[in-house]
Amino acid sequence: MGRRQIDSEPTRWVSLILLVMGLFSCSLVYMFMSSILRPNEDAKFSSIPEVESMEVEENDGGCCRGIANFELWGAAVKWGSDHKFNSSIECCNACKAMCNVNDGPCMCDSWVFCGNPDACGSKFGECWLKKQKDPMAPDRQEAGENTIWTSGLIFGKGEGIVKMETKYGALRIKLLPECAPRSVMYILELLTMRHCVGCQFYRAEGRGQSWNSKGHHLKSASFGPPFALIQGSLEAEGVIFNKIPTEECPIIQRGSVAWIGSGPEFFISLANHEEWKKSYTVFGQVLPEDMEIAEKIVTLPTIPDVWNNINVSVLEKPVSFSVRKFSKVSIKA
Repeated sequence: MGRRQIDSEPTRWVSLILLVMGLFSCSLVYMFMSSILRPNEDAKFSSIPEVESMEVEENDGGCCRGIANFELWGAAVKWGSDHKFNSSIECCNACKAMCNVNDGPCMCDSWVFCGNPDACGSKFGECWLKKQKDPMAPDRQEAGENTIWTSGLIFGKGEGIVKMETKYGALRIKLLPECAPRSVMYILELLTMRHCVGCQFYRAEGRGQSWNSKGHHLKSASFGPPFALIQGSLEAEGVIFNKIPTEECPIIQRGSVAWIGSGPEFFISLANHEEWKKSYTVFGQVLPEDMEIAEKIVTLPTIPDVWNNINVSVLEKPVSFSVRKFSKVSIKA
């Protein structure tokens, strides 16, 4: 009876070598693609980079995000023990429903939800709707891995507005806590500082021949350069900036205020940029009547530079700004 043939030693070594070569080739391809798709963290010296996308919770009512392992305090307008939902989005929308007024303060401006069955126990599903004394300085109770709650803020019309004060005028920005809660919490922290040393615009590019005054792209025109934006940094001395994970990423519109990568570099768009897809966390929107300030900054003297093989325009003199709270303003629907 004959024996089953066993591969000889040379044949086995050849197979092993071919396997190693294949794995090495795959690794090279992966590293090459990653270098293209990975966001450039040194954003100040790059073009507007792409950021990693992530799945986000969406609903027909718009954004409704909160911060996990974070508890906001405040006077309760709805007790969670008698007010339960299956998700944080439902809790957030319940707060929004109490904020549907044409103007003025909301009856509910913060919500707290317990959504982990194991950690919450009998509190699972509780949705506490609250009212802050000052929604721009919310009362924070606890934060950290041991905190079982998810919390979020809601700003009504005329609320949640900050201004970036420059010597050329102030840019009033409506913050979007339902879409970018972590980003907004950082901006609220900046409001506690008397000065925002390090906050500045350093890049300014107009709409060129690619977009009209309303930000609409012109047919057959290029998409830049110039890229129709002003770019700067929101990293202030005295405030620790922790990289912010990607939050809600709508299509960039004229007036959108968004992070580059995970911040603290950011930009204000002077045009609609559908070509950028949903790539950037948008945490605010400049009031339309204040876009003239951004347009004024764009006219300041610039010098050409090249960042990652992209032609950019850098301000000869960076424009410093402070961040202040703004109130008592009506926003048209």
